[in-house]
Amino acid sequence: MSGRRVLVLYGSLLLGFAVVLCRLFWLCSNTAYAARAEAQSTATLTFPARRGNFYDCNGHLLTGLGEQWLALSLPGEGSYTKLYPYASKAGQAMLYQKRNASRPFLVEVTRDVSAMGAWCYAVPRRYGDAPLASALLGYLDGEGHGVAGLEAGLEDLLSGTGAQDKLVCAVNAQGKLRSGTEPELVKSDSGAVGVQLTLSRSIQRAAETVAVQTMQSGCILVLDAASAKVRACASTPGFDPENVSASLNAPDSPLVNRAFQAYAVGSVFKPVLAAAALEAGKTGLVWDCPGYCVVDGQVFRCAGGVPHGEVDLAAALQKSCNGYFIRLGQELGPERVREMAVRLGFGRALNLADTLSTAAGQLPETETLTSSGAFANFCFGQGELLATPIQIAAMMNTIAAGGIWREPLFLECTLDETTGESLTALAHRGARRVFSAQTARALRELLASVVTEGTGHEAAPTEGTAAGKTGTAQTGQFAAGKELKNYWFAGFYPARNPRYTIVVLQDGQTGPSQTSAAIFAQVCDALDAAGE
Repeated sequence: MSGRRVLVLYGSLLLGFAVVLCRLFWLCSNTAYAARAEAQSTATLTFPARRGNFYDCNGHLLTGLGEQWLALSLPGEGSYTKLYPYASKAGQAMLYQKRNASRPFLVEVTRDVSAMGAWCYAVPRRYGDAPLASALLGYLDGEGHGVAGLEAGLEDLLSGTGAQDKLVCAVNAQGKLRSGTEPELVKSDSGAVGVQLTLSRSIQRAAETVAVQTMQSGCILVLDAASAKVRACASTPGFDPENVSASLNAPDSPLVNRAFQAYAVGSVFKPVLAAAALEAGKTGLVWDCPGYCVVDGQVFRCAGGVPHGEVDLAAALQKSCNGYFIRLGQELGPERVREMAVRLGFGRALNLADTLSTAAGQLPETETLTSSGAFANFCFGQGELLATPIQIAAMMNTIAAGGIWREPLFLECTLDETTGESLTALAHRGARRVFSAQTARALRELLASVVTEGTGHEAAPTEGTAAGKTGTAQTGQFAAGKELKNYWFAGFYPARNPRYTIVVLQDGQTGPSQTSAAIFAQVCDALDAAGE
């Protein structure tokens, strides 16, 4: 080989070596390649995002009471055999689906399995085996976002940024942990906050227990009489927030919060007319009830068409005489009666959050009430009038609280869950005087007599006294030839110096096994037994 050819050969080798060297330098300095290589040797797993919890008025947890476990499953290390007996149903399905996976993953197990040599991590369980206030709190979707109730209405506060804790695993080509390494738990702060409600966990539990034991469908509300803060909001039938699909097509609508829906109210509306009459000084009416009342040719009957004889305001409330209240309404006039209903909150929705409010109900317009028949129906809570249990509770609480209407409150404030410190007030209190303290006092005495001498006798608690009003509302809906009715009792306990306002509704029933008045008495007894 000539010297010139040797030089060309050596030159080519040197040039090739330089090209390779430059390529290596470029590869080493290219961050995208470095990141891709790092990703191939690192597995990053995410935990469910931390979500703020709900707390009761005493700071007790309403959610996040328990925990669940996630175990790390690694390829080729017997994870399937080791974890399968302890995995939840969803975890077992995941293990089977990923039995040949080449990367690590987290699987739900029923207990801590770290003693078996597995990496195991506790994460909060949102709802317990016996969840409280499900109809009010709502539920989450599969991604952990609120889709109903307060979970949806307060989503931004409860979820924060949605940042998730991560588990970083250094792995080899087979997806196993690299020798000498352990998974690294990297915490993230989502800024999620807790939310304190006005509910009392013990009173909520008591109300739900009574509801489940006594009614097929309906709700129970308990308000603190002095503040109108809602201590219990029980709706039955309930549902499992961890298995919502089981209730989606149920005929009894368990996903509906009945306390927020509008219903025909019947005679539980009569205290509104009594308040208007007392304020106007028109309490002298005496009516000889034959069991019905004729208004412009239309016949309006008392319950069962039973004659009540001569009744005044007290006896008319005790016996729930429809005819008396029609005549009383005629003396007062539609404007005065409707105005009292407006001042007591009828026809207005209660907003809990930007995307969550109660129904507004339906308050007939003044023009509608110029019809004598429509006004007659209105005077005993029938016709177009619809109201929510919350509105009925606010009305009755006005009587208990000396004539001052207060907006029922569900929310207190946001909380720093680490320190328990209150952050931002969520309650916007609305209050106004609707009628005089003297009128309120007279109404309390009248409603106490409904329990001691009238249709509400079953509402008498075992200890102490109570006051209130019964109501049986026609709905115009039928099942098996029988009309479905709404059965109410709304009142306060004790009758003097009330501490609680309580509303019981059984909706859409042909005939409940227990009266709403009797259920009211059981709620009073439960409050007394709990020392509340």
